[in-house]
Amino acid sequence: MSKASLLCCAILGLLVLVHAKENKNIGFYELKRGDLRLNLTNYGATIVSLFAPDKHGNLADIVLGYDSIESYETDTCYFGALIGRVANRIGGAQFTLDGKTYKLPANDHGNTLHGGTKGFGDNIWTVGYHKEDSHITFVYNSSDGEQGFPGKLEVSVTYMLIEKHILGVKMTARPIDKPTPVNLAQHTYWNLRGHDSGDILSHTVQIFGSNITPVDDKLIPTGKLQPVSNTPYDFLTPKEVGSRINELPGLYDINYALDKNGKSYLSKDAVVRDPVSGRKMELWSNQVGLQYYTSGMLGDTKGKNGATYHKYGGIALETQGYPDSVNLPNFPSQIVKPGETYKHIMVYRFTAS
Repeated sequence: MSKASLLCCAILGLLVLVHAKENKNIGFYELKRGDLRLNLTNYGATIVSLFAPDKHGNLADIVLGYDSIESYETDTCYFGALIGRVANRIGGAQFTLDGKTYKLPANDHGNTLHGGTKGFGDNIWTVGYHKEDSHITFVYNSSDGEQGFPGKLEVSVTYMLIEKHILGVKMTARPIDKPTPVNLAQHTYWNLRGHDSGDILSHTVQIFGSNITPVDDKLIPTGKLQPVSNTPYDFLTPKEVGSRINELPGLYDINYALDKNGKSYLSKDAVVRDPVSGRKMELWSNQVGLQYYTSGMLGDTKGKNGATYHKYGGIALETQGYPDSVNLPNFPSQIVKPGETYKHIMVYRFTAS
């Protein structure tokens, strides 16, 4: 499906692409308010594109993604997807809860990544509500034993355009019959100069996290916290992405322990700015962690409108709980019990100057 066709269907706010799979329909949808235009699909509750103005008022799509559902079905980068039941990594592809050990699919060097071989981002969600100039809600019911996780889980995500420059994301999950780990994440790759504009090494980033959760050679946390001061991970003040990246093994892919003292409350977690377009994105959330990934493993990926995405083509900022918390009792718990509701709030504020 061409980009022109994709945008046409989005602008009309109609489901014009119907893809038969598992007796469900897949469509593209649009929200529009002020200068912001957000395109989504219920395949993986995925953000497909977001158009925002630069300092001159020129619009550009600042999200990496694909033109067709077929490309999302074969995607290995998780472009724009809603990740779950447990985002990030679970060491050894297993965990123990209430005395029972649960075996999970090992899809990342013997570990479980982003919910397993078919996580929430690889499933078709139901459209619960769609108001074109305001918000859309996608709903997914995860079955007991899906990808090895215990219990039924009712999940929803609402994408909202608030005023003319704010995108809100609200994720909720309710266990029905058993306690279960829940750690949802939104996995959009951002390039504030434009999705097809090259690398993000000159973008400046500020992350309000004084510590990281260091990892072993398989990217599983050690269970400790490590101060970022005087290291390449120090983004407490704004710095270019590429300023010290050569001191690392080629990329950033690390969880920051945000400066919230382990508490979940809404606060500013990160700020990204592109010096050329003048676009700035603030990210707020109620989560304790943030995965900072600079797409160092992205290579020659065919994207939207004929674009090819290369290494450092985008930045993913995934607010979340700490990785492998199910196996590290000193990390904030991700276990949610029947009668409780998991709530994950994200707010993106876009400006340009």
